[in-house]
Amino acid sequence: MERQLSAKIGQMAFRPLRATPLGDTDAFRPTRSRPVRVRARDLVADTHFEPHRHAWSQLAYCAAGVLQVTAQQHSEGGDEITYIVPPSRAVWVAPGARHWVHVLEDAQFRTLYIDASATPHGWSGCRVIVVSPLLRELVTALDAPQLARDREERLTHLVLDEIAHADIHALGVPMPDAQAGDKRLRSLCEAVLRAPAERGTLADWSGEFGASERTMARLFREELGITYQQWRQQAILAHALPMLARGTPVSHVAAASGYASDSAFTAMFKAAMGEPPSRFLGRG
Repeated sequence: MERQLSAKIGQMAFRPLRATPLGDTDAFRPTRSRPVRVRARDLVADTHFEPHRHAWSQLAYCAAGVLQVTAQQHSEGGDEITYIVPPSRAVWVAPGARHWVHVLEDAQFRTLYIDASATPHGWSGCRVIVVSPLLRELVTALDAPQLARDREERLTHLVLDEIAHADIHALGVPMPDAQAGDKRLRSLCEAVLRAPAERGTLADWSGEFGASERTMARLFREELGITYQQWRQQAILAHALPMLARGTPVSHVAAASGYASDSAFTAMFKAAMGEPPSRFLGRG
């Protein structure tokens, strides 16, 4: 097991990332008079935006493809949480919160830059929302070229209202702080996220990053507030939900998540989500 895990980690270490400049945001900068601006880009898999922050809020989702978005909870910092984002979900990034994006599958990336003054009441931190069919169509309409100002204002009002009333999806994978957190723990978490099918124990993974199982177990409790088993379940759910949303058969999702049987995967999923995975098939 340890030799297989070492080989897997070695392959992941040399996987190329396409670092992409953020680009000029001035053309998309929101204001009180134009509080929502849409930025649309088609991005290939493994495109990566380095950590950055904006003075405004941001809603990140993709019309097609899958993203991985990591964000600090607040502008002052706070815990990092990694979200796996299929087309049925979007990540709200709070104004000033540090965040970065990695494209897991070729994506039609849609970013809504939203003036801080338009933040819904009580939305002080980052969160995941469900993208309704109406919101999807409104964003497409707002992105139309040469949009008349009065129509833009009406669409903007509807977009903000739909966001404010969207269902919240409590799913995210907490990550150790990139600067202050333990580097061994962060490396382990990143490796598990990149290889969700690997069923290595905490002892297996710990040895690969120069720590004992006891030390890693303590770091999970101290830095993330949960056990390794609880954390890994969140990572598996974040990996499985986009696959189910695209209509991938449960048997394939179970195997890709490291489960030897469909029934074991279904039992875990139902205990965590309150519904069997079959209920989520095709929701994307």
